[in-house]
Formats: sequence, structure tokens, C-alpha cells
Amino acid sequence: MYELNIFSENKESLEKFLKRFYGENFNLSKPIFEKAFQNPIDMIDIISVIADNNDKYDLGVWISIDKNIFINITELNLDKIIRYLYERYPY
Repeated sequence: MYELNIFSENKESLEKFLKRFYGENFNLSKPIFEKAFQNPIDMIDIISVIADNNDKYDLGVWISIDKNIFINITELNLDKIIRYLYERYPY
């Protein structure tokens, strides 16, 4: 399994983003959202949307593609990480 963690200082902002992305309501107990993926390529859509809209939602994103190792996704490293995911996990 591959993990995606999205966090925010503002729980409502995170819930608003998730509602817009997934099209359903979220009622989080903490300002963090964790999701597991079978294929890490499936994480690319959501991390790209967060990077493109971070000025609106102020979210942080971490992914884990190796056990207990998390990578912080930023606008500066997003393209390199996406390329790496496609190279390491080709369809």
C-alpha cells in the first residue's frame, strides 16, 4: 500500500477541498486526511490539484511509497516526483 496524507491548520479548509475534489462531504475529527492507494500513480491527480490550488486551501501533502519514509510534496518538487512515480511504477 502507498499512503497519502493531507493536512491543514484549518480543518474546514481541508474538508472544503476534499468535498470539491471527491464530490462528497467529509467530517474530519482532525485536520488530517489519510488515504491508501494500491498504485502510487493514482495519487498524482490529487497531489497535482493540491499544488495548483494551494493558494486557496493552504494544505500540506506527504506521500509514502516506501515503508515509513514520507516525502513532502511542494510546488518545487512536484514535477520531479511525478516523473519519478511514472518511471518507478509504469502502467
